[in-house]
Amino acid sequence: MTQFKLGAAIAATMFMGACTGYVTSTEAASPEAAASIELYTFDCGKIEISDRGIFANDGRYDGQASEVADSCFVVSHPKGNLLWDLGLPAGLIGAEPTQNGVFTPSLEVSLADQIAAAGIESIDYVAISHHHFDHTGQQEAAAGAKWLVPQAELDFIENAGPEAGIGDMSGLMGLERTAFTGDYDVFGDGSVVIISLPGHTAGHAGLLVNLAEAGPVMLTGDLYHFRESRTGKAVPAFNFDAPETLKSMKVFEDKVAALNARVIIQHAAADLADLPKPPEALK
Repeated sequence: MTQFKLGAAIAATMFMGACTGYVTSTEAASPEAAASIELYTFDCGKIEISDRGIFANDGRYDGQASEVADSCFVVSHPKGNLLWDLGLPAGLIGAEPTQNGVFTPSLEVSLADQIAAAGIESIDYVAISHHHFDHTGQQEAAAGAKWLVPQAELDFIENAGPEAGIGDMSGLMGLERTAFTGDYDVFGDGSVVIISLPGHTAGHAGLLVNLAEAGPVMLTGDLYHFRESRTGKAVPAFNFDAPETLKSMKVFEDKVAALNARVIIQHAAADLADLPKPPEALK
């Protein structure tokens, strides 16, 4: 999704350490590593789009209306629970949907409540695909966790001026954190890997989860927003770096092909509809 400066954001009222982690992420985790891992999918809102033209820098979507889902995930691993992305702000719950720019966002149930209802007792780690408002809205759900963050994304958040339109990041910035460069093996066994996919933002990332039954699963972050974005390699006009985005698309697709991985486009309702609903999880 876009940055606030494009008129796409929700109003603000609605709302330590560093290391380097590299992995060979085109290799699947061992069966032992994947045996007890589960992937939970949560509904973190939806966004009606009056004109999705900004989602392609060549005009192919100009004038088209659309609606996208907003999703969050928890990976349950014997060494801890990782929360991936933080959805839209909880302040939207019970509020009358209001259009902001081309977007009209809405949310029915908080992420924290959904996590609790699924029987997940703790969040040990949190990572976001990137800093845009629809991926950072419920930072309170990650209270007490360790933030795993690409160094390039952290640098941008810390150094960007007001014109960048970054919203309140205090909930994440106040956490203990591990910053890294490249891909990052979360649990050290190849089962859950944050994949470096810069371009949408400076440190944009996706997530690889290796599951015993479902096999490798790749979460896209916002590398793609629609299924047709993937097939047509559409680059949003508001991306941080368009050429870098195209390079990341190739990196992503090469990994998918090497692993024969299932792809979940995080804003595509059709991709999310096929996933188990909490308290059930993909295994």
